[in-house]
Amino acid sequence: MNSHYASVEPSREEVDALPGPTVLEFGAPWCGICKGAQPLIEQALSAAPPLRHLKIEDGSGRPLGRSFGIKLWPTLVFLRDGRELGRVVRPTSAAAISDELARLVQPA
Repeated sequence: MNSHYASVEPSREEVDALPGPTVLEFGAPWCGICKGAQPLIEQALSAAPPLRHLKIEDGSGRPLGRSFGIKLWPTLVFLRDGRELGRVVRPTSAAAISDELARLVQPA
């Protein structure tokens, strides 16, 4: 699990080209709700098979977040081969994240 939000984001084209399972986490380091969700996210990811986890600092005018329609933080977007399979907005349980992770790592 990545512990820091990347301030430099990949382009949408780069994200769309990522092979295999990927979790995009949009949020901000100063966001209290994001900080509160970190133990839940860590718990769910630690129980999942290895996968790519990109933690992206989002904000007004950030193109990647806008391209995914992100409105609330944290938002986890679950992708396989660049295609969105699900999302969890402001998770309140590790189970909600784990359910999406289970769908993500299932064979296509």
